[in-house]
Amino acid sequence: MTCIGFLSVAPVVEESMAPYVADAVAALEAFDVEYETTPMGTIIEAEDSEELFAAAHAAHEAVGAQSDRVETFLKIDDKRGVDQRASEKVDAVESQLGRAARSERSEGGD
Repeated sequence: MTCIGFLSVAPVVEESMAPYVADAVAALEAFDVEYETTPMGTIIEAEDSEELFAAAHAAHEAVGAQSDRVETFLKIDDKRGVDQRASEKVDAVESQLGRAARSERSEGGD
């Protein structure tokens, strides 16, 4: 079984959040999870929800160590009895679309 989560951890600050987010992502390294950071959050894959919660908590605490206020959002897809990776979920949507599940962007800003 694979438990998939979408994690967003952010301090409530006016300056750039990049250093805080970097600390949150670095905290994930201590856990048996795979992850991919996107502009809006981080996709985390773990064997079970316990490991996913532990990794998310560590990321939350890493940001909280530097900020007086932290907002954390965790969405979990715990599809028990099925071993499906996050990439396979995207592949299924792309199969239905018959193309990549992203827009084409022109280079050069035309």
